[in-house]
Amino acid sequence: MSGADFFDSNVLLYLFDETAPAKSERAGELVTQALARGTAVISYQVVQETLHVLSRKFRIAAKPEHAIAFLRDTLQPLWQVQPSVQLYEHAVELRERLRFGFYDSLIVAAALQAGCKRLLTEDLQHGQKIDGLRIENPFRA
Repeated sequence: MSGADFFDSNVLLYLFDETAPAKSERAGELVTQALARGTAVISYQVVQETLHVLSRKFRIAAKPEHAIAFLRDTLQPLWQVQPSVQLYEHAVELRERLRFGFYDSLIVAAALQAGCKRLLTEDLQHGQKIDGLRIENPFRA
């Protein structure tokens, strides 16, 4: 989906974070708009991280039926990038060039593979550009 936004898992997880109401509201706006317009992409890695945190890391873990409903209703419609040898090769190259951690490099590689123009995340430097991809923190004040 060329030109779409790529959501890192933190965008999706803020939907459930009762300790950060402003971020939760912003995440809700982003996800609702993306689902309605088909303007966002996620990868298998984002699916895995999101489900893991929902089921294990929150103070109150999501019930399995709620996690499955979120998978079907929200994650699946956004999920477009699957693992491949080329994706991993690109991530390794990005890690070396950018000095990012491997999993951050894999997120960037997935966003680039999907043809996204923006990567929405809190985990990387806001405003940084990588091969035509702009990093943006959607929760930045």
